[in-house]
Amino acid sequence: MLGKRLGPRKKEEGPVPRFTKVLFSRRGAESRERRKRILRSSIVMDVSDLQLDGNADAVEFCPHPPFHNVLAAATYTLKEGDDHQPSRSGSISLFDADKGLDLLHRVETEGVFDIKWNPSGDGARPLLAQVDAIGSLALHELVDNQGTVLRKVCTQEISPWMCLCVDWHPSAEQISVGLAAGSVALVQVRESCLQNLQLWAAHEYEVWTASFDVHRHQLLYTGADDCSFCCWDVRTSPSNIVFRNSKSHTMGVCCIALNPANSNMLLTGSYDEFLRVWDVRLTSKPVNERSLSLGGGVWRIKFHPYEPKFVLAACMHNGFAVAKIENGDASIVETYDKHNSLAYGADWQKGGNLCIDENGAKKDMMVATCSFYDRLLRLWKPESTLAKKAV
Repeated sequence: MLGKRLGPRKKEEGPVPRFTKVLFSRRGAESRERRKRILRSSIVMDVSDLQLDGNADAVEFCPHPPFHNVLAAATYTLKEGDDHQPSRSGSISLFDADKGLDLLHRVETEGVFDIKWNPSGDGARPLLAQVDAIGSLALHELVDNQGTVLRKVCTQEISPWMCLCVDWHPSAEQISVGLAAGSVALVQVRESCLQNLQLWAAHEYEVWTASFDVHRHQLLYTGADDCSFCCWDVRTSPSNIVFRNSKSHTMGVCCIALNPANSNMLLTGSYDEFLRVWDVRLTSKPVNERSLSLGGGVWRIKFHPYEPKFVLAACMHNGFAVAKIENGDASIVETYDKHNSLAYGADWQKGGNLCIDENGAKKDMMVATCSFYDRLLRLWKPESTLAKKAV
């Protein structure tokens, strides 16, 4: 396993993967130029942009009505102290995406690695989960009280190690957390508190992603810096391993997404620059061994909320892309290269009426993206045909 690692960890610079410095390869540069030549005809409409108060690493549109206009953006900023002890500050900002990123509210936090809204439906109140650099999980409630604001509900210490990723169980009764030590934690969500359920050693190195199966709720998929892609049955404590694939990814696995419309399809993204399509009934190898090179480490992948054959990807050194998945094959249909730093955060706006404006006319789907060192947050509309297909 150590043979797959590219040397010792360098000085910490924030939530930057172990292989960031070497991923900007000749292959990546060639892929970017090829994509630019192929996709010059793509029509991208910029809506708004601004600089955040820190290094930007996550964006999430609220899925709960009537807050579909609300966009949360998180930051993580590493600062060297006078005594050579670094501090890690962060923030969560709320913006009104329908009003060109008007700031609604901002809360100061520890350095944030990931944020995730709870699933909508059944009258659920909107809750935003946050994991941070001091090993804690926090819940914030979105409330409309003389303005749209975040109100902290509770905080739970998970581990002395940094918490790197977070996901909600489809029932919203549990939360998964991936840790820098290679462990995974399960946390019970109660009315106004959190309770640690279990913690187990899932991987050798940093766990960058831990995603519940939206169809088989007892399963949790994890990916880590040890190049392993795993599945766990969380009905037992500690959780039982269902499978472990340590051969398909040549670098760390940093994102996993379950297709909401196809219970057998799963995607993984890796520092090795490939987006892989999997059939969960056969996990020894991807559906298509060629996979899809996105020209940069694939840090985040998000299925389109209405047309799951489209996927939004944050490609670290190579900007952002929209890919199309059909019959196990993946292809790039659009790129976005107006960020000048590590492409980390990406999300689609949600809500069933988003493709209809106040006059009843069709409108385009909005996307939010953010990049790390330049602290840039952007709103843009992908190729208009994409939004029309979603209506």
